[in-house]
Parts: sequence; structure tokens; C-alpha cells
Amino acid sequence: MRIYTCICGAPLFIDNTLCTNCGRSAGWCEGCGTMSSFDPGERGGWVCTACGVPGTPCGNYTEHQVCNRVVTQGEALCRLCSLNEVVPNLAVDGNRDRWARLEAAKRRLVYALDLVGLPYGDETTPPLRFAFMGDGELAGLWRRAGEDERVYTGHADGLVTINIREADDAEREALRVDMGEAHRTLIGHFRHELGHYYWDVAIKGNPQAEADFAAVFGDPNDPPYADALERHYAEGPQAEWEGLYVSAYATMHPWEDWAETFALWLAMAGVLDTAESLGIGGPLPHSTAEMVQRYGRLGLALNEFSREMGLLDIAPVVITGAIEAKLDHVGQVIRAAGQG
Repeated sequence: MRIYTCICGAPLFIDNTLCTNCGRSAGWCEGCGTMSSFDPGERGGWVCTACGVPGTPCGNYTEHQVCNRVVTQGEALCRLCSLNEVVPNLAVDGNRDRWARLEAAKRRLVYALDLVGLPYGDETTPPLRFAFMGDGELAGLWRRAGEDERVYTGHADGLVTINIREADDAEREALRVDMGEAHRTLIGHFRHELGHYYWDVAIKGNPQAEADFAAVFGDPNDPPYADALERHYAEGPQAEWEGLYVSAYATMHPWEDWAETFALWLAMAGVLDTAESLGIGGPLPHSTAEMVQRYGRLGLALNEFSREMGLLDIAPVVITGAIEAKLDHVGQVIRAAGQG
């Protein structure tokens, strides 16, 4: 994730709505595609200090304070908010803050998609859409939901659904511990579900792509997904899985293995882009081997810093040769599907 600069010289981060140095309003300008500060326009609205293009804050910026994008083409919603099909019920206490956390994670996700050139939205088939929902909601409170009222985080036909309870830190951490996960984060959910999405976009229905996938990840029809799911939750991951898979959940089925590996590849790209922005690394490498090497060096240092502070490892996966081969396949698919 890049760090940007206000016209006054102060740093701007992707979630800023204000420059803390000069007091200007701040946000992502869709005119020039950067974080920028804004001056008031002569006829209302804002003017980007980076490109001089006039614009107006996204409707979800001004009305709900969950977005920080500024549109320049007269639309009511920015490009990211227009991807939403369902937003949380704001009559429920705390849902606005949950929505804001989801949108913050989505901003970083879409930045990464733009970074590596992956298409989304109406330019893909199916177009990418999001639904942020809670289970068992009544106006103003939560209640326990029946089985048919629960919202499951997942992907289907271009629609990524996130249960908004994942935006509650305490509940998400309890689930992480209960499921034995190294990490459980909002951005991680987004990356994983995008893995399923791009499998549909770039692999599904293409005989050669499906054969290449099966050669690396295994036959997705043996066993069928429903059988693999039942077995995973009944028996857990296979023994000594760590050298072959990026997570225990990846052992369940080739599709989940792909999605977890895709999520790691996208996380690696984000970490290396951030490192370059901070002056501690070069541009995103074109080869998987170099990505793994540079990410490994950074991960070693970052993990030690985290342990010194008593925090979880930032880079918990040991990337073996088998895992690197899977990452390389993901990288090839991403580059083939990308726009640059």
C-alpha cells in the first residue's frame, strides 16, 4: 500500500479523510487515482490539489462517513461503493462502524487488484459485487438466528458476501482461536473470496486452464466439494500438512487450496508494494521466486518485531518448494488475467 503526500508535504494514508498537518479534506481522487487533499471549489464541491480536477465526495462519504473517495464524473457513488449490492442495516446499533471497517478493508483490496492489473466490476463476467449482511437482525439489536437466517461469508456468481460480525474484533478473534487459524482478518476474508471469484473468471470453463489447475492443486471433482467439506470438519486437516499447504483450511479441497494460496499471493504483493513505498525494497518482482525471497526476508524481520511486542507473526507461513509452486501457478493466472 502506497503512502501519499499532501500538497503541504505531509503524508496521506489510504484511510485519511483529513490532512492532520494543514487541515484540508483528504480522500481518494478518482480523477487522478491517488490519495490527495482537496480545496473548496468556486461553485461548491472540491478541487483535487494533485490534478486540479473538480469533484464531489461519494454519497457514502458525506452521508455515512464509511467511504473517503471523491468522484469526478457526477456519479452519486464512487467506483468502489457502486460494487455494493447489500449494505448493513444501519438501524442496528454499531453497524455503521462495522460497515466502515469493511469498506476500509475493501479499499485496500481494490488497490491491490489495480496494482496487479486484475479486472473487476462490469468489465468481468460475472461482474464483482459485494453484500455486507448480518444474521438475525432486528432494528436496534442482535438476536440469535436460526439456521435459515445465518449469513455465511462466501462467494457465488460474482457476489462476495461477508457476515458483518467479522468486523467485531472480539468475535473474530474468538473464531480465530476456535478454528486454530494463524490469522483471521477482514482483508484476509476479502482476499480469500476473491480467489474463488477469479477461479471462476480465469479458470472455470477453460479446459486447458482447468487441466493446469488440477495438475498443481488436484482434481476438484475427487472428492466432490460437499464430501470434502464434511470430512474436513469431521476429521480436521491431514497430518503434516504444513509443508504442502498455506493453511489448514487449504487442505480441505483444491478450490479452497487455490483461494488460500491466491490470498497469500495478493498479501505478498501488498507487503512488497508497501516496502517499496517506504524505500526498503524495489518494484513488485515479475518472478514468483524473487517475490518469495524478498517476502521471506521482510517476513523474518517483521515476525521478530511482532514477537518482541507480544503480537502474532505477521508472516506465519513457511513457504516450501511445494507452496512456491502453487504460488507460481496463481501468479501466472493473475498475470494472464491482468491488464498490465
